[in-house]
Amino acid sequence: MTRVGVIGGGTMGAGIAEVVARAGDPVLVLERGTEAASAASQRIDTSLARAVKSGRLTRAAAADARSLVTVTLDLGEFADRDLVIEAAPEIEQLKVEFFTRLDGIVSDTTILATNTSSIPVIRIANATSRPERVVGVHFFNPVPILPLVEIVASLRTSADIIADVTDYAANRLGKNVIRSGDRAGFIVNALLMPYLVSAIRMLESGFATADDIDSGMVNGCAHPMGPLRLSDTVGLDVVLAVTESLYEEFKEPQHAAPPLLRRMVDAGRLGRKSGQGFYTY
Repeated sequence: MTRVGVIGGGTMGAGIAEVVARAGDPVLVLERGTEAASAASQRIDTSLARAVKSGRLTRAAAADARSLVTVTLDLGEFADRDLVIEAAPEIEQLKVEFFTRLDGIVSDTTILATNTSSIPVIRIANATSRPERVVGVHFFNPVPILPLVEIVASLRTSADIIADVTDYAANRLGKNVIRSGDRAGFIVNALLMPYLVSAIRMLESGFATADDIDSGMVNGCAHPMGPLRLSDTVGLDVVLAVTESLYEEFKEPQHAAPPLLRRMVDAGRLGRKSGQGFYTY
């Protein structure tokens, strides 16, 4: 897999494109318009500059990686890709539509991967004529920093495809790979989201302040970040989408989204990416 495509140049998509380029592979990023394409390019430039400033990357390596990234508005350009990773917003119908379109564009040997953080992979795979070549490849934000990738096989994913994608993520991209069954939330979010939602409920009830909740978990449990600040970092829209997916799958009370979370998303207070969430950035 030497020619990679990424659907979406948002926070996750730009991060995935960066790690692919830093591994030395050319990557094509799809965006919906010129303004979004410019923003995607800027995200990659900013992240690479930050890596250089921190000493994690040389200027030459950053320049080489940047030269391997191309942003396009034309999905048709993905016809020659060996691997396409979808990183569109966490909206099932949107992802299904992309996979339906990709199925008619890419070659029979292309592997189609979704970066979904919560939607069962089989629902996306069934939108194609090649469900055996569809796999979940879930990166974590910020992608250039966090080493984990969850590989998720649906009941129809080929064992050979799982082996190929695992090898690419581990040995080409240098990620730590874990394998998950195809259930909403997979491993990490199935454990993480009830914790984040519990913190939001605690704040909503007036039981404790945001600072005290986060300080308790950082200083009392040695977490690197408190649950409310972590929610802001993940994005409250993403937290809501994953929570709703978990509730739809399991119908358990701990997965029900708190009203405060819904109102904050309604108000556009999405966390770090919008400048305001439980904290101001």
